[in-house]
Amino acid sequence: MDTPNSSTDAQVSRLPQPYLLFLGDTSEPGYAKTAFGLRDWAGDRCVGEWSCGATVSTGLPTLTPAEAWARGARGLVIGVANAGGFIPDRWMPALIEALEAGLDLVGGMHMRLADIPLLAASATRLGRRLIDIRTPPRDIPVASGRKRSGKRLLTVGTDCALGKKYTALALARAMVARGVDADFRASGQTGILIAGGGIPMDAVVADFEAGAAELLSPAASPQHWDVIEGQGSLFHPAYAGVSLGLLHGSQPDVFVVCHEPGRRHMLGYPEFPLPQLEEVIDITIRLGRRTNPLIRCAGVSLNTGMLDADAAQALLLAESQRLGLPVADPMRGGAAFEQLVDAALRPCSDA
Repeated sequence: MDTPNSSTDAQVSRLPQPYLLFLGDTSEPGYAKTAFGLRDWAGDRCVGEWSCGATVSTGLPTLTPAEAWARGARGLVIGVANAGGFIPDRWMPALIEALEAGLDLVGGMHMRLADIPLLAASATRLGRRLIDIRTPPRDIPVASGRKRSGKRLLTVGTDCALGKKYTALALARAMVARGVDADFRASGQTGILIAGGGIPMDAVVADFEAGAAELLSPAASPQHWDVIEGQGSLFHPAYAGVSLGLLHGSQPDVFVVCHEPGRRHMLGYPEFPLPQLEEVIDITIRLGRRTNPLIRCAGVSLNTGMLDADAAQALLLAESQRLGLPVADPMRGGAAFEQLVDAALRPCSDA
């Protein structure tokens, strides 16, 4: 898959594969999204999972690092994306055990593996690598705001960890299946691990966010589509900044709103209710027009994984009728998803 040139791309191309997925002691599924993303989109590169008391599971075989090594694993990926991106001290024995079993460590947290003295000393002693994926390229320019050639779709959300990456991956795959020249553009740690390149937007200095987004989706042929993985939410009390920089810099022609039915408040922020879908559509258009006056909403992606098939189908239909837009669950596919793809690819003059 074509990806922008960056130091992160070079790192990913040398990743030790296959992976053992480490879940730490995570109890919230939303914080294990890296592990779930790799399971769902790079399952052929994952041999199993391991934890130190986690109550969530990917459903992959539970293996110790030594057992994973015997089955071919060469890297332990920290499959957690917790609030703040920290690596707690209580994980250290498990991580060192992985190093001693022969596995390199791959992390995408804000806390860098190489900056933890105990891990650094152990890796040096054992001849193992510590690989930090959340490393933006050097010399990112300030955004120009100038319109670029090519077409762009951005996924946006009502919150974090509810389907922006899955939606972008599914849309890019569907476009390619239709013969459209399209690429998935990863903007977070899990997407980078799946795609083999990208820019970790939440690790970029704020003044250069929009510039990084311009690098992530560079000028292309007029018929080429970049399908850009969204980050955070414009309504999030902590992460709205990265969402806005990504919106302005990517200059999307089209966006798709992602939401998880039944979620009432921001993940980890119970005092902040989620916005209504109509609010997200409205503010995304108003803010997005700053760099692309023709921005439009193609529809809505709902994560209906907690519903049975009949309930999911009824909800998708009801929301589509209520909003007057295609509403689909990309993981379920079907006619509703094809309608969402149709709407995304519709020429702006027909919007």
